Amino acid sequence: MEHFIEYSPIIVVVLIFFIQQRIFVTPEQLEKKHREIIEEIEEKFVSLNSFKDLKEQFSEVKDKIDKIYDLLIDLK
Repeated sequence: MEHFIEYSPIIVVVLIFFIQQRIFVTPEQLEKKHREIIEEIEEKFVSLNSFKDLKEQFSEVKDKIDKIYDLLIDLK
C-alpha cells in the first residue's frame, strides 16, 4: 500500500492524461462512432443485393443489344 501512496501523484497524472487524450472510450462513445461508420458506409457503398440486381439488368441489356445487332446484320 505504501508503494501506491508513494506513486499516487504519478498515477493521477497518467490517468488524467489518458482521460484528456481520450485513450479509453466509453461504450456510449463506441456505439456512437459505430453508428457514424455504418451511416457513412451506407452513403458510399451499395448493398450486395443491389449490386447483383444491377449486374443482372446489365446482362439482360447486353443480351437485348446482341439480339438487335444480330437482327441488323441479318437484314443486310
